[in-house]
Amino acid sequence: MPDAHDTLFRTLADPTRRAIFERLCRQGEQTVGALTAQSGVSQPAVSKHLGVLKQAGLVLDRHAGRQTHYSAQPAALGPLTDWTVQMTGFWESRFDDLENLLKRMDQ
Repeated sequence: MPDAHDTLFRTLADPTRRAIFERLCRQGEQTVGALTAQSGVSQPAVSKHLGVLKQAGLVLDRHAGRQTHYSAQPAALGPLTDWTVQMTGFWESRFDDLENLLKRMDQ
């Protein structure tokens, strides 16, 4: 079973899915029709992308009559935020080590 990092990276690697998620983050809850009108891809494609986003926990759906409304769940990005913080610490320590080595070489 893939871990949360892999699932999120794989889900957000697709530019259309990323654009849909970003649109929901910026503009709030929207219907499939509204997302389709702004996406430049077909309604079935938007629905498929929303399904992948939903499986990754990045969007929630709410049914109202015949329409489904989708909203972003930015908190689902938590594992990526944690990973980014870890990688930042890793690279900062590597750069500090490199800086110290270069200083020693200059002496």
